[in-house]
Amino acid sequence: MAPPLLTLTDIALTFGTTPLLTAANMMIYENDRLCLVGRNGSGKSTFLKIAAGLIEADSGVRFLKPGITARYLPQEPDLTGFGTIGDYVRSGLEGAEQGYKIPYYMDQLGLDENSGTQNLSGGEARRAALIRTLAAEPDILMLDEPTNHLDLPAIEWLENELQSMRSAIILISHDRRFLEKLSRRTIWMDRGETHNIDDGFSGFEDWRDNFLEQEELDRHKLDRKIVREQHWIVHGVSGRRKRNMRRVKELANLRQSVKEQRHVKGSVQFTTAESQKSGKLVAELKNVTKAFGQRTIIKDFSIRIMRGERIGLVGPNGAGKTTLLKTIMGELEADSGAIRLGANLEPLIVDQKRESLNPDWLLSEALTDGRGENVIIGDKSIHVQRYMKDFLFLPEQARTPIHALSGGERGRLQLARGLRLPSNLLVLDEPTNDLDLETLDLLQELIADYDGTVLLVSHDRDFLDRTVSRTIAYEGPGAWEIYAGGYTDMTRQRKQSRAENGNRDKSKEKPSKAEKGKSEQTQKPKANKLSYKHKFRLEQIPGDMENLEATITQLETQLADPELFSKNAEAFTKIATELEQAKNQLDALETEWLELEAMKENT
Repeated sequence: MAPPLLTLTDIALTFGTTPLLTAANMMIYENDRLCLVGRNGSGKSTFLKIAAGLIEADSGVRFLKPGITARYLPQEPDLTGFGTIGDYVRSGLEGAEQGYKIPYYMDQLGLDENSGTQNLSGGEARRAALIRTLAAEPDILMLDEPTNHLDLPAIEWLENELQSMRSAIILISHDRRFLEKLSRRTIWMDRGETHNIDDGFSGFEDWRDNFLEQEELDRHKLDRKIVREQHWIVHGVSGRRKRNMRRVKELANLRQSVKEQRHVKGSVQFTTAESQKSGKLVAELKNVTKAFGQRTIIKDFSIRIMRGERIGLVGPNGAGKTTLLKTIMGELEADSGAIRLGANLEPLIVDQKRESLNPDWLLSEALTDGRGENVIIGDKSIHVQRYMKDFLFLPEQARTPIHALSGGERGRLQLARGLRLPSNLLVLDEPTNDLDLETLDLLQELIADYDGTVLLVSHDRDFLDRTVSRTIAYEGPGAWEIYAGGYTDMTRQRKQSRAENGNRDKSKEKPSKAEKGKSEQTQKPKANKLSYKHKFRLEQIPGDMENLEATITQLETQLADPELFSKNAEAFTKIATELEQAKNQLDALETEWLELEAMKENT
């Protein structure tokens, strides 16, 4: 095997009195595909900065093979001192190729080289940093949360781009699907140490669960051994005890090893305040159209949302997801069409852009709204430090200003603030940003157990698959389509629909002269007069259509059950497939009926 391009050995780093890294190791080989995973605060970003040479470790060895180029994508890029995006991007080409792909990357990610850097949004700055990192085509790419602020089309484009690159890649991401597609090796960062798994992320979670189970078993065996040694010390033969000081010392060493063990952090405890139930109907939109100036955001859109549904909204940035969401909630008036809201709605909007967070607040002030030491959840009062613990904040963080928190900590804080309030309609706008995988699992459970209706905007494909029962997808300017199931179900149904439309278009293509002549000879008599078979079908089709419409209504009612997906995912998929087939059959019958009616008129 060729020698590694980059080696980190026994890396240790301490912030204050708390050791962040104690024995972290990593080797990167040519064309490697490695993902770094671990809880928020486990040191992933810090370890990647040490690998990039941006932070110096307290101890350990970092060795980069001579002549090897490496580029690092930060979570929060700094464009200060650069006049335009192009200046910033090209500054990263030093020691690399000429950056011939820069115009291509700019086009794919929707940026202009000549745009100034003064008023860029966080998302635009991140995309500029991504282009700067990719354009150099280095030997090693170090990417820290590369999918943040990217919409689904951009994420899928980035996946394909990275798969085609020759660079070795080190990834940090909380997007499961992204990690599964790109990684071939996994390094798990846990309690200051690294564990190397010769498998991609798809096999990591099972490995981790088995590891933790074995660790707990070993800890239990150690505890039992200490109990036996203590029993020997107390009840053993007195003379023998005095002579065998070795066993006394071993017991002291066992106790010390237990004391020094670093246990796995607990899990987030999501608790929601109870609220009265909403009406059975949450919202109904009929032929709704909404435009701003000459731009149509929603065109002739209809949907009926029932209590308990979990509905996802997907589409590229700027497609109008927020406008559609506000229209469904009745916050925006439609230009045409009708909007009807259900009774007793108590919406709760959790805005993951964190715009409602004052950066100068202290953590405890943000949770109590500056009123005392207790958090009010419904009609209950909980001490702020106990509530902080439920969301994995340490007691000493109570006086920490929000601007000093990490992105993941700010995400947990926003959830903690929102879930204090009673609601029966939960609106989550990009809730997965910066949350670690374990917290995402618990947020998924919260959505499944939530006694109300959930509207979810997300670019996380795996999270959508795990949580929603229907998906509203952007299909073009003003066009929105409703699909049964999550993101994967949506893409499958969309492909099937487009394939069928393509087949219909081919069948309508203009025939050649020979085919046209032959067709006219064989079909003219039929066009002039309906046969008995055609008359029979014309009478039979309306009944068949009525039966199919009843079947479709029944299947839609079954899919509307919010607990169906969580209880029996296989049954849900089967019903969704049957529904799609029934709709296609109904379309075919309608087309056949129209053709026969046209023949009847020409008779």
